[in-house]
Amino acid sequence: MTRSFASCAPHAPLSRRSALTAVAAGLLPWSIPSHADTNWPAKPVTLVVPFPAGGGTDAFARPLSAQFAKIVGKPLIIDNRGGAGGTLGASIAAKAAPDGYNYFMGAVHHAIAPSMYPKLDYDIEKDFIPLALLANVPQVLVVNPKKLPGDFKAFMDFVRKNPGKLNYGSAGAGTSHHLAGELFKLQTKTFITHIPYRGAGPALQDLIGGNVDMMFDGLGSSATHIKGGRIKALMVSGSKRNPGFPDVPCAAELGLPEYTVTTWYGLWAPKGTPADIQKHMLDQIRQIGQSEEIKAIWAGNGAEFGNLTPEQFAAFVSSEVKRWATVVKASGAKLD
Repeated sequence: MTRSFASCAPHAPLSRRSALTAVAAGLLPWSIPSHADTNWPAKPVTLVVPFPAGGGTDAFARPLSAQFAKIVGKPLIIDNRGGAGGTLGASIAAKAAPDGYNYFMGAVHHAIAPSMYPKLDYDIEKDFIPLALLANVPQVLVVNPKKLPGDFKAFMDFVRKNPGKLNYGSAGAGTSHHLAGELFKLQTKTFITHIPYRGAGPALQDLIGGNVDMMFDGLGSSATHIKGGRIKALMVSGSKRNPGFPDVPCAAELGLPEYTVTTWYGLWAPKGTPADIQKHMLDQIRQIGQSEEIKAIWAGNGAEFGNLTPEQFAAFVSSEVKRWATVVKASGAKLD
């Protein structure tokens, strides 16, 4: 089930735009030599998910876990460790035994965290081994349809007439949800209050319940609720509509050409994990990504499965750390 892709210099710098274009086109190589210990895995494998159940990371981790058990024959145990904008779980994962049985499913939030949390006890670029870009999904502006207009123009008129009276929920301070909200405020010159939660799941539940007015969420966690009519999508970020939600206008067509925010999810191993087991794990992930079940779930969530090599994923993460440092500085975003 191995696919061949066009070759690319393994250590060449990779821009964020080039990486995501290649992800969408499926053109980057992911050819992993297979000479790992054939006894791996001899026991269940643990995947730390740094947010509570019900959020965007969980929406991709659960089906990944199910397919891993089906294809590999051993459980991939999801260990939800929410708190501090995803940094608590990252800290736990960084300290896990590098024995090939511990992995971390982080996200764009962990590229933002170095600019928001000055005293992190881990370094996302030094304490982990980057393995794979698992999913890339655009951010979406969603509202409670019982509280706010379901049309973007009417929504903006209402927001501008009520400065400081509306709020938006996020998965936590310093997450992409938070920065997406601050970037929106900056570009639209509006004032909306930020309310951080311990994950996208709890924030979404409060949005549905009417306790918060809106969210700048990843489609992965919002998709089911949008389709069920519990929340209303007003806009997807970027310059094109999402194929999974073709009726939702994109930011560019609504007059926000520079509003581009994506939520991406990646797989890391603790530093020191044996190289042969890394390669074996990647081979399984590649196979899982090609399964019809995963393709259908990713498409339903408006997502794409990444095809970056570990080196390219490392370059992508590094570019994201730099990009979000610029956004944090420009927006003046701070921990609440």
